[in-house]
Amino acid sequence: MTLTRRHAALAVAATLCAAAFAQDKYPSKPITLVVPQTAGGANDAIARVVAQRLSEQMGQSVIVDNRPGAGGTVATAALARAKHDGYTLLLTADSAHVVGPALYKNPGFDAVKDFEPIAPVATAGYVLVANPSFPANNVAELIAQAKAHPGQYTIASAGNGTLNHLIGEMLQKQAGIQLRHVPYKGSAAAATDVVGGQVPLSVQSLPSVMGFIKAGKLKVLGVVNAKRVAALPDVPTIGETLKGFGEAPWYALFAPAGTPAPIVAQLQAEVARALDQKEVADKLAAVGCEPFKGTAAQLGALVRADLPKWARVVKDTGATVD
Repeated sequence: MTLTRRHAALAVAATLCAAAFAQDKYPSKPITLVVPQTAGGANDAIARVVAQRLSEQMGQSVIVDNRPGAGGTVATAALARAKHDGYTLLLTADSAHVVGPALYKNPGFDAVKDFEPIAPVATAGYVLVANPSFPANNVAELIAQAKAHPGQYTIASAGNGTLNHLIGEMLQKQAGIQLRHVPYKGSAAAATDVVGGQVPLSVQSLPSVMGFIKAGKLKVLGVVNAKRVAALPDVPTIGETLKGFGEAPWYALFAPAGTPAPIVAQLQAEVARALDQKEVADKLAAVGCEPFKGTAAQLGALVRADLPKWARVVKDTGATVD
């Protein structure tokens, strides 16, 4: 009888240990990747490529959850307050994370203190596009047209405070031209109206407009990135006309501050493994993006360096979210 009781006690203890182990094993349930922009843009396209691969690697569903609003600051602020257990993560654009704090008086988060950097994920090609009927075919011709007709032409963006918006402001400042900014609720809506002729110009990520470009429904006046992009090797950069102009928008994965270090390390390793896959690189290239490999420490350093940089840009251009 005593032996039986001992066996029963050992069985209970083993069950409890197994349950504890199961609870500690990460991930043991689906992970949500919050994207603080609408579907159809660069961040969304990148997130879906990465989510699919992480799901395959980690054996759990990784769900993309689009939560747009206020240039990405609404969802970013919500993530800062989310449970720090590794199951709600932020795959965000530099515009929301390091530009938003300079544009909004109270963005609702601290880009450094409220998040654990996990890893950079990708960079995206950005382009200045126009309706095919627009009289300019390149940046030099656009500048000439805009100077001849100051304030006459409008430029659409994905919304106030987005990278599209700020790059448009930078272009005007450096070129000495005046364009009228029209904010939309997302890049897809802005691109659609440029295709339809309601607005002549827009700065767009390649994932947002690659299909329109290939179909001849949009023409590219210049590449925003500092170097020509592989997806459009024959298209000059804006910097080839305006010396020094050029940005490489980045996208990265963050967790709420306080997320356990082993989970952060595991996620960093999984992202690195995903970005090493040719299939992932090919899928990113197909939408005008490239893998951006790095560590959590490197991402943290990038955030700290970019915050003052973009604060200066916002001040110099006079960009506002009104």
